Amino acid sequence: MTPPDRLRVAVIGVGHLGKHHARLLGAMPDVELVAVADIDAARAAAAAAATGARVVCDARELLGVVDAVSIAVPTEAHLQVARPFLERGTHVLVEKPIASTVAEAEEMVAAAHASGATLAVGHTERFNPGFIAARPHLRAPKFIEVHRLSPFPERSLDIDVIFDLMVHDLDIILAVDGTDVTSVDAVGVPVLSGSVDICSARLRFASGATANLTASRISHDRVRKARFFQPDLYVSVDFAAQSAAAWRVEAGAADRASIQGGSLDVVKVEPLHAELADFVAAARDRRDPLVTGRDGLRALALASRISDACRT
Repeated sequence: MTPPDRLRVAVIGVGHLGKHHARLLGAMPDVELVAVADIDAARAAAAAAATGARVVCDARELLGVVDAVSIAVPTEAHLQVARPFLERGTHVLVEKPIASTVAEAEEMVAAAHASGATLAVGHTERFNPGFIAARPHLRAPKFIEVHRLSPFPERSLDIDVIFDLMVHDLDIILAVDGTDVTSVDAVGVPVLSGSVDICSARLRFASGATANLTASRISHDRVRKARFFQPDLYVSVDFAAQSAAAWRVEAGAADRASIQGGSLDVVKVEPLHAELADFVAAARDRRDPLVTGRDGLRALALASRISDACRT
């Protein structure tokens, strides 16, 4: 029998990312990884091998068996897989983006609210040590610039670069500036696939802030950087290096200013581990996770606005 302080969890979908969910959850002392589910039985067995978890091909077999599920299936199946668990009050972590459409995301959020289930969304960059170190310094930035560039992937081609890569940074920016987005200008181009592979967007917020974002999956280089500019302070975050730096203008003698600052202290952790641990604690303590279903919905809605702007 599972001790009462251990959460019974299953992972649904153990492809490129889901197998790491299984690895990390299987090693957590306050978790019993009950099962690993995937439509590919061999893939499920491989992910479960080191954990002793049960192998399941139909996730519906887990209804009523577990306290929480971590879902890493293709985006188009998020609602279909998550809804039965949410309706039963089972806690759900779903990978980003939360769903294929805003309407589907709203249905998931509503189901969680009705049953009291915790709904978390896998925006792992919120748990990036570089951003964690920078966050206390970010107070009403007026200009934000983000570049997220990758070589062409062999996965996640069911969604375009806005929903695959840029949505990470939309969530970050929305967490920093909580005001409404008042205008969206964007251009997106399909280059190597049938959907948008590179996108540049300019957002304006009710706070007066402006954000420029570029996301590309046709780059030779891998870049994950954000820069935040606010009065007398400049903060940079390198998500790939898990580092951050800040520089401040300091008044000097004879009215001469100087720039002081440098690297911020960063506590290195695996962001996915931190995300999963937060979800487990939120489910156990019945509190909001760091990235809620409503956060995921807001990021998806903004991504959808950018996608629409690319078509006009």
